[in-house]
Amino acid sequence: MTLKRSELREKCMIILYQYNLLKENKIQVDIEEIIKDNIEIENEFVKDIVYGVITHESELNTLANQYIKDWTIDRLDKTGASILRIALFEIKYTDTPEIVVINEAVELSKKYSDDAVRKIINAVLDKMIRE
Repeated sequence: MTLKRSELREKCMIILYQYNLLKENKIQVDIEEIIKDNIEIENEFVKDIVYGVITHESELNTLANQYIKDWTIDRLDKTGASILRIALFEIKYTDTPEIVVINEAVELSKKYSDDAVRKIINAVLDKMIRE
């Protein structure tokens, strides 16, 4: 079964959410297991995004915090923070068109976060690509 990119991004968000939840609760994390539990067949796009976000998490947080007005990424809900990190990673490190990244992030945040978080994600990404 082939998943669309938007479905794969959703899987990435779920994987990163679980990863961060386990890490925060000081539970040993095997990212490969989390990936296998969430996606039936190996997928390079998912691995690239998940490993990229984990590898560059500190940098992505700093980048997000530059553009979040009167907040930090740590104050977002875990799903919203994962969505934002994925989008920032894609804009900075992939060839995906910026408009596609923003649209995908906003759609995911409509599904998993509240309206305030959706607006923050949209504003951060919009400010980033304008600079």
